[in-house]
Amino acid sequence: MRSKYVIVGGGAGGLELACKLGRKLGPQQVMLVDSRLYHIWKPSLHEVAAGTLDIHQEGLSYQMLAHDNGFTYVYGAMTALDAGARQLTVAAITTEGGEAVLPQRSIQYEALVMAVGSTSNYFGVPGAAENTISLNATEDAERFRLTLLKLLTKAALQKGQGGAAGVDVVIIGGGATGVELAAELREASGVYTSYGFGHLDPVRDVRITLLEGAPRILAPLPERVSGAALKLLNERGIKVVTDCRVTAIAEDHVSVGAQRYPSDIVVWAAGIKAPAFLCALGLPLAKGGQIEVTGELQVKGVPGVYALGDCALCLGADGKPVPPRAQAAHQQADYLLETFLRQARGKAPQGKPYAYRDYGSLVSFGQSTSVGSLMGSLRGFNWFVEGFFARMMYVSLHLLHHQAVLGSVRTGVLALARFLVKRATPLVKLH
Repeated sequence: MRSKYVIVGGGAGGLELACKLGRKLGPQQVMLVDSRLYHIWKPSLHEVAAGTLDIHQEGLSYQMLAHDNGFTYVYGAMTALDAGARQLTVAAITTEGGEAVLPQRSIQYEALVMAVGSTSNYFGVPGAAENTISLNATEDAERFRLTLLKLLTKAALQKGQGGAAGVDVVIIGGGATGVELAAELREASGVYTSYGFGHLDPVRDVRITLLEGAPRILAPLPERVSGAALKLLNERGIKVVTDCRVTAIAEDHVSVGAQRYPSDIVVWAAGIKAPAFLCALGLPLAKGGQIEVTGELQVKGVPGVYALGDCALCLGADGKPVPPRAQAAHQQADYLLETFLRQARGKAPQGKPYAYRDYGSLVSFGQSTSVGSLMGSLRGFNWFVEGFFARMMYVSLHLLHHQAVLGSVRTGVLALARFLVKRATPLVKLH
């Protein structure tokens, strides 16, 4: 197999680059490699976990996207790279019974983009990998949802028989993922009684604890945003513990030194790192495992190879790493799009490095409200936003991503209509 531009990883940045480049150059020149069959916007995974978003409605098929946007899709995980020969290896696909579906394949490229995202960083905490669920992919969110459903069913049965029961959910990490999941779970628990769990009190019996190591939740964001988020969580009956360090995680509790927090299900949202397989590719890696890139997003010392998103260590003009955020991956995808289009048309390079621009942050608190800050044109100046207006702005980010990968304003309008219907008639997916 051969393609001029090969993108490995169909997350937000990689998929947007494949779609936009494919619409310009066509499937003979653009190829996307991914180990999954469909894409979902990663910031939506907390909604999938809570059951308020159905992945079968939200997920986008890579095969469909390839057909509609003019790129070639290759199903499988990248396992090896020969940078000198400009060739990568994609693993075979087999059924659960071991039957071969697709053989191992080799792909020749002229330009390769690594956009493989990140995985959880457990920081060596005993029991973290074995006893927690991380929301890195759709299968993680579905695993959480189904586990929670079983726990709710068991608790409701015990309460119906006159016993004391409930479900203890512990979320480790008070960043955006942890805060959004806590809020979404509380909103979902409010309608559980309509789905056969009438014996459960949504606040008293679905107990949610959020543990954060920093002095406040949403530590990277302005204090006003953090304070507003804490107030909203407290109003929803969510226990927030800050300035604490998790020391061990067992099957039924989380330890913070001598303090124990009972747990039936634990979510790890306390940190990320680059995927481990990058170590075997022969690319220059930073201390944290990310691929080192130049200001033009080219892998240092490796011609023809680029990297974007969470897996890349890109330094800004201030010498600090670009933060691993969706807006950074989106911007980097657009930067490489311009780079490759110039190459394809025989034009001179851009002549300027990629420059990250922070447009602010929005944090979702269920289907009706959000909080956040929007950055102004002056350095260090931002606006605080909250409520339904902030929620609509949060939704607009999702719609912009859909428009980027589907190439149509109409899809954005349809997605907005689905959101408004969903808000008017809340649904928790429990089947």
